[in-house]
Amino acid sequence: MCELGYETKRPEMETRLKLILSNPAYRTFVAVMDGCVCGKIGTLAYPSYERDDPSGRILALVTLSAARRRGIGRALIATAEKDFAQRGVTRVALDTRLTRKMPTSFTSRSVTSETGGHL
Repeated sequence: MCELGYETKRPEMETRLKLILSNPAYRTFVAVMDGCVCGKIGTLAYPSYERDDPSGRILALVTLSAARRRGIGRALIATAEKDFAQRGVTRVALDTRLTRKMPTSFTSRSVTSETGGHL
């Protein structure tokens, strides 16, 4: 989470993860390269006010700075999309942090709107 700009201590993150991992609405996927975790995506599926099927959110997506530009983020998004589809989620929102600069090339290639157009 520190790579996302959220300073945290190991015991704090362990407490958060215990709660998240015990809740089936949340999913956490990690990318491993050379035996080390180099990326993570956290998602949530939840009931919708507007529709009968569930909605989804990408809550956290991070790759280690030393491992960026290698397709890890894209692979994590693809994994989350597959999981959302298996759970019947057809709409996904992406949480972003305005203090971080997200590459336009990543978002324009990776995130599409409900009509299939790029955001």
